[in-house]
Parts: sequence; structure tokens; C-alpha cells
Amino acid sequence: MFNKSIINKIVDLVPGIFIALLIATIAKYIENLLPIHLIGASVIALFIGMFINSIIQPNEIIKPGLKFTSKKILKFAIILLGLSLSINTVLTVGKLSLVVMFFTLLTCFGGGYIVGRLLKLNWKLSNLISAGTGICGGSAIAAIAPVIDAEDKDIAYAMSATFLFDILMILLFPIMGEWMGLSDMAYGLWTGTAVNDTSSVVAAGYAFSESAGDFATMVKLTRTISIIPVVTIFAFINSNLKKKELSSTKNVTSTNTKANITSVFPWFILAFIGLAIINSFGIIPDTISIMAKEISKFLMIAALASIGLSTNFNEMKKSGVAPMMHGFTISALVVIVAITVEYFMGIV
Repeated sequence: MFNKSIINKIVDLVPGIFIALLIATIAKYIENLLPIHLIGASVIALFIGMFINSIIQPNEIIKPGLKFTSKKILKFAIILLGLSLSINTVLTVGKLSLVVMFFTLLTCFGGGYIVGRLLKLNWKLSNLISAGTGICGGSAIAAIAPVIDAEDKDIAYAMSATFLFDILMILLFPIMGEWMGLSDMAYGLWTGTAVNDTSSVVAAGYAFSESAGDFATMVKLTRTISIIPVVTIFAFINSNLKKKELSSTKNVTSTNTKANITSVFPWFILAFIGLAIINSFGIIPDTISIMAKEISKFLMIAALASIGLSTNFNEMKKSGVAPMMHGFTISALVVIVAITVEYFMGIV
């Protein structure tokens, strides 16, 4: 038997969750209407939420459900994402993509750290933009955000920064690829490692050729695997920062400090990594893996819809143009580094 208070809490969550799921459904519908996937459903859902927020502020009836969707449901979506990741994908694509990805990730997080410091951005926003640029756009941002306790406005800004550059790359990459005389494999490798969001990789890849599109998609899937070590690293970084914060707080006993630190490392990341490892052994049927990925993606879209609904555009504007400059700078550097590494490796 359910306790009345538990039932009441569930009832309180329903309106907000329903609205987030409704916006996610609309966003998916709009994405499918587009002739080519210029914009992913996650970005559409975020912008719909932000647009609604600019007209009508969320009331107390839907706030609990929105918060639950952006925090708890997002974590569940990340766990499910583990079922779609497999180390076997890395072995399929080969060492070429791993070498290029190593340098692009180094550029994103190393260069992102320097650019973020120069632009005086907070480390959470700076690394969300770097993750979105270096790994897989919205999915990486959504996966890392709860690990570092990022604010909704930072998530929205990071998504916006990576999305705008993606649009440019979809339009310019095929032109630049033709101009440089790249082979299908060279172009696919370049697109798969330098373009951010999966839908944008597909759009830019197949705009060049079918073979380039196929290879770019495989490289992108391999690149997604890097979510696992990156999220784990950020979990430890945030854990250490919280540990320092707790130890420097006055009037906190050592017993309380230990108790708090024990709960700092996110359990859902352990579940996410565990499922990814299990999936690498081929234990999970492909049908379940594909279904889990689709559910995960849809729940992430709903979470980003709730983040959009909770994000005030005026609050975002207070951050100025610095985050956007960060996104454009890092994205441009990744594009240059990726093609440069290919030239040195003799792939082009």
C-alpha cells in the first residue's frame, strides 16, 4: 500500500512531467518534418521551452514536475544511454579515428580551459561548451550537467553555443571538403570528429556522399564512447571540489564531512558505465539496445524541454557574448586540428 504522502508527491509531479513530454513529442515531430536534420529535437525542445518561458512563467503547479524531469529523469536517461554504447564500435572504426579524436578532445578541454579563463567564464559553463563541442553536442552536455551540478541557464547557453556553430558546419563542410579534394573516408573522418551533434554529422556527411556519410556516422558513434571517461573524470573533479568546500567550511565535524563526501560521487554514472561494459560483451540483444537508445534520447529531449521552461532568457543575457565566443573559438579550433592531424597521418 502506498502512503498518502507518496501518492500526493506523485500527483504533484504529473503536470510538469506531462508538459515536458508533450514538448518533447512536438520537438520530435518538428525534427521529422525537416527535409534534412538541420536541428536536433533536443535543441528544438530547449528553444520551445525557453520561448514559452519568455511569455508565461512556469507556475507552482508544474514546477515540481519540471524539476523532477530535468534532474531525476535526465539521470535515468543517462543510465539507459549506457545500453547503446559499446567498445566494439571503437574496434570496428579502427585506430585512425581514435588518433584524431584524441587531439580534438585535447583541443576541446585543454584549449577550452584556456579560452574559458581568458573570457572569465565559470568552469561549469566552459566545460559544458567544451563537452558539447568535443563529444556529441546535446547528449554530452546533458550527461555531464548533473555530474557537475550545472545550472539550467548554463546548460541552455552551452546548447545554444554548440547548435549555432553546427548549422554553419552543415552548410560549409561539404563545400570545404570539395575545395580541399578530400576522399570519402577523409571527409567522413573529418566530419565525424569535428561536427558536434549526431544529426548534424549525418546531414553534413551525406551531403558529400553516401560513403562519406556512412563513415562519418560510424566515427561519430565511436566519439560518443568518450562520454564514459569524460563523465567519470568530471565526477571525480566535482567530488574533489565538494570535498575541499566541505573541509573549508567552518563548524563542520569530521564525521559529517565524511558522511557527505560518501554521497558525492554520482551513483547513476556507475550504473551508466556498468551497462556500457555489459553491452560491450554482446549480452544485450540489439533490439533492446536500440530501444533503450531511443527511449534515452526521448527522455533527454523531455529533460531539455523542462530546462528550457525553467530558463529565463534575460538571465542568459547577463552572461553576455563570452560563452558564444567560447563555443565558436573551440569549434573552429577543433575543425582545424582534425583536418591538420589527418594531413600529418597521410589520410587526406
